[in-house]
Amino acid sequence: MVEGRHAFQEAEFDPETIEVLAAAYEKARRSLHDRGQPQIVRDVIAARIIAAAQAGERDPDKLCEMALTALGNKAVFEP
Repeated sequence: MVEGRHAFQEAEFDPETIEVLAAAYEKARRSLHDRGQPQIVRDVIAARIIAAAQAGERDPDKLCEMALTALGNKAVFEP
């Protein structure tokens, strides 16, 4: 989770928002059953979450869905 949180800190969000973004990032990775995904996939997830957050979105489920949609995946969340 450090890599995701680090990306969000560089985007200059407040600490509470960083926690929400990091949660959405981890949820998206789990939804992909992330086992050795290429770095570019993780980068796209983070970039899409950051873009949505910069536009004002703060719901972690919606952020996750937006990130997965950008990859062409239908959002199917795991608990």
